[in-house]
Amino acid sequence: MAVPKKRTGHSAQGKRRANWKATKPETTVCSNCGQPVLAHTVCTACGYYKGEPVRLKDKAEAVKEVKKPAKKAKKEAPAEEAPAEPPADVQLLTEIRDLLKEKQQTQKE
Repeated sequence: MAVPKKRTGHSAQGKRRANWKATKPETTVCSNCGQPVLAHTVCTACGYYKGEPVRLKDKAEAVKEVKKPAKKAKKEAPAEEAPAEPPADVQLLTEIRDLLKEKQQTQKE
């Protein structure tokens, strides 16, 4: 096993460490809340990453919001409704019946 023969001095140690430099972290803006966020990390303010919730609790709430159908308004019946017109074929049959009755009455006379 390699063992150093002499202790490294302060000057040599400092020269070796001189090449290591701290860099400023890259930040972006959260697409959900607009807070500054470290790149490729979950937003600490809202818990979203790339526009989707990361926590299971938030995901469940998001799914409930999507699946929740809109409530339908109850139809109120007007007090007086006009009678609805019967379908065209029923009207045609009633006209034919009336014509036949008139024809029979004219034949009897």
